Amino acid sequence: MNDSSKGSAKTIKLAERRVFSQSFKPLYQEGMGLVEQAAEYLDGNGRAEAKKLSRLAATLYAAESMRLTTRLMQVASWLLLQRAANSGEMTRDQVASEKSKVRLDTASANNDAAGWVELPKDFLDLVNRSLRLQALVRRMDEEIYGSAVAEVSPSGHPVNPVSDQITLLNTAFARG
Repeated sequence: MNDSSKGSAKTIKLAERRVFSQSFKPLYQEGMGLVEQAAEYLDGNGRAEAKKLSRLAATLYAAESMRLTTRLMQVASWLLLQRAANSGEMTRDQVASEKSKVRLDTASANNDAAGWVELPKDFLDLVNRSLRLQALVRRMDEEIYGSAVAEVSPSGHPVNPVSDQITLLNTAFARG
């Protein structure tokens, strides 16, 4: 292949093809189904199971529940944006602009964290499934829209999600 033909070659992005076609529907349904399952669990069996946990495990459960719901809401936001583009409700440029508000990097505690082994199996299953879905969506997002860029706060410092989470926890438990 000579240099002039290299510039005219167009790479097919499989993730983009999947998102902007009918094959997106199963991914969308999986994501929204997981959101629904998590909400149902956290409001039902999860609430009852959390009451049986030690203080340490209950604290971890509360923190991990917030991470789980945050992760799933961000994934759901991304999926809804892609669906809007797929159905013609939004242009790809509009989606790309709105998508910048979506964070696909919500981490989870390590499975060697104190109290992790006490967490209910159904809860851990939801956490693991949400992490796998977030990883898939993040890979697709990077393939379609390009590499993620580190976020910067208004003060010019890099955004630190761990610090932000600690601040939220301190606020929730009224510690300054």
